[in-house]
Amino acid sequence: MTAGQALILGLVQGLTEFLPISSIAHLRVVPSLVGWPDPGAAFSAVIQLGTLAAVLVYFANDMRTMGRAVLRGLADGRPWARHEARLAWFILIGTIPIAVCGVAFKGYIVGEWRSLYVISGSLIVLGILLWVAEKTAAFRREVKHIGWVDSQLIGLAQALALIPGSSRSGTTMTAAMFLGLTREAAARFSFLLGIPAIGAAGLFEFRDLLKHGVGDAGLSSLMIATLISAVSGYLAIDLLLRYLRTRTTLVFVWYRIGLGLLLLLLLAAGVLQPLG
Repeated sequence: MTAGQALILGLVQGLTEFLPISSIAHLRVVPSLVGWPDPGAAFSAVIQLGTLAAVLVYFANDMRTMGRAVLRGLADGRPWARHEARLAWFILIGTIPIAVCGVAFKGYIVGEWRSLYVISGSLIVLGILLWVAEKTAAFRREVKHIGWVDSQLIGLAQALALIPGSSRSGTTMTAAMFLGLTREAAARFSFLLGIPAIGAAGLFEFRDLLKHGVGDAGLSSLMIATLISAVSGYLAIDLLLRYLRTRTTLVFVWYRIGLGLLLLLLLAAGVLQPLG
């Protein structure tokens, strides 16, 4: 992998990780369209550490507030008393479904589920679900209104993002919108909920890469892609939150469906190979 390819893939990762359009799909599609080899699931997971850094920096104040609330709650024997503490516990517990499913289905995630047929289907199906949520949701609740059941349902939705093309932010935002959260609140909770999952997946794969080698990607390319994904990811978070304050998610609905249909046409024409 050249430095130029790493730069582009890092930019793609950063811009698409937090938009509900699937970073994994784009990291599979972009190389296929331009004739590059598939960077692989491990490469995709490791450069997510860049986007993890982006969300940690962007929500640093939120993280400090939640951390202090948890410590105070544990100290005074009332761990659930403060909203910020409850939110932190909800995020941790809501990560359990994706952690369990990630281990159980790892063989499929890094294998046949990376097929462009799976990705195109996921893009279309989640696009339709996002459209239904957009048309039926109440959009009245904020992050402070999230309860135990809400967090678990959104956590289960996050586990669906293990299917390439679904989009972690897409599944969680869609579930949160169905539960009545405003678009901005849905995106904000989605980003916070993703911190443990993104961090664990990235560190796990990075450990394996250090143990077995980085392969064709190269350590320098991996570092370039991770750095670029951090910068572009930070900008994507800010852009999306500002956008959703006054606009709907329909642009992402049509993008997902359009990209999914385009992939199916290219696959049918033999321009792209499902796993090539």
